[in-house]
Amino acid sequence: MLTIALSKGRLAEQAIELLEKAGYDCTAAKEKSRKLILEDPSTGLRFILAKPTDVPTYVEYGAADLGVVGKDTLLEAGRQLYEVIDLGFGKCRLCVAGPKNLKDGKFDLIPNKRIATKYPNITRSYFEGIKKESVEIIKLNGSIELAPLIGLADVIVDIVESGRTLIENDLDVIETVADNISARVVVNRVSMKMKSEEIRPMIEKLKVQVDIMNKEKEQ
Repeated sequence: MLTIALSKGRLAEQAIELLEKAGYDCTAAKEKSRKLILEDPSTGLRFILAKPTDVPTYVEYGAADLGVVGKDTLLEAGRQLYEVIDLGFGKCRLCVAGPKNLKDGKFDLIPNKRIATKYPNITRSYFEGIKKESVEIIKLNGSIELAPLIGLADVIVDIVESGRTLIENDLDVIETVADNISARVVVNRVSMKMKSEEIRPMIEKLKVQVDIMNKEKEQ
């Protein structure tokens, strides 16, 4: 049996839809209940519904063979996994954002920057590793846009999709940390070897469906 960890919410729904298009019976995953483990022995699939931040952990430690999770979560977690497919949905960017008056190079002039984010590891890697700059990072879990508005931080690092939330709060993108943040399929390293006969065909079928989906978008 293959165990698949899914991020609760819209991402899980899209992943299930894609699996069904690839020919897999995901009836168990769509069961209306409070169960966190949904399985059907007749189909050989077990689904774990988890918080997005926990999906890479379940897959790395072998509690799940595969997982579907956002690239932002993978970058932050830094787990030892095989990333095998870019599913293309849930697409956004990871950006430095702040007051508009910090654009056009003015942000670089701020000494001892304070940055609020849900992604402390990515933020530290970007500023200290790429920009060679020491910064103070403030970890927040929600409503990140508040931080520069109330003086808690100079800027934020967060995912940006349409940018509407930034605009409504008089903020703007200053720098892009990572492009092409989207849903990815990840596989446990041991499972890839031990369950190769089940996992590799699934990967190939999903890739076919992703190609079809991408071509439909281009039309």
